[in-house]
Amino acid sequence: MDRRSVLINLATMFGATLVAPIRTAIASGLDPVNMTGATLFGEADRLDTEALAETIIPETDTPGARAAGVAEFIEFMLQEWYPTEDRDRYLAGLRNLGDHCDAQFSRHFGELTSRQQIDVVTALMNGTVGTFEDGGASFFEHAKQLTVFGYYTSEIGMTVERRYLPVPGRYDGAY
Repeated sequence: MDRRSVLINLATMFGATLVAPIRTAIASGLDPVNMTGATLFGEADRLDTEALAETIIPETDTPGARAAGVAEFIEFMLQEWYPTEDRDRYLAGLRNLGDHCDAQFSRHFGELTSRQQIDVVTALMNGTVGTFEDGGASFFEHAKQLTVFGYYTSEIGMTVERRYLPVPGRYDGAY
């Protein structure tokens, strides 16, 4: 399966709920292999995004979101493909996540134990985090879409998780 097919399958899987910037990126021929150099996040946002992505797709017998560079992908997507309003909404969600973790644990999400991170993500998923107007459910859905999209368009997602069968030549993720 080539990367273009994966992008189309991901769009089909998420259906109408796929966030608009991801739809735009897919329609514009996004090349996830060359998504580097973003400077949107500070260190805390980068650490929290990396930990959130790793909680959503953890390392098991295959590499997780951290190894696939999903946090860098998310940062690049937000910086290069998102309209200001959507980017600000996501960043506000990160701030709300940080406020919740500071209030509950006196630490950033990325500094919590794995068990604490799972508990916070479960609360987000269930919409019960008080620092969000909707309890965090929409932020979680958005973060999950970016994580899944970033993971399955990464080289690790395509070659390790999806059991890529190489043909002679080099790996070309934009093919």
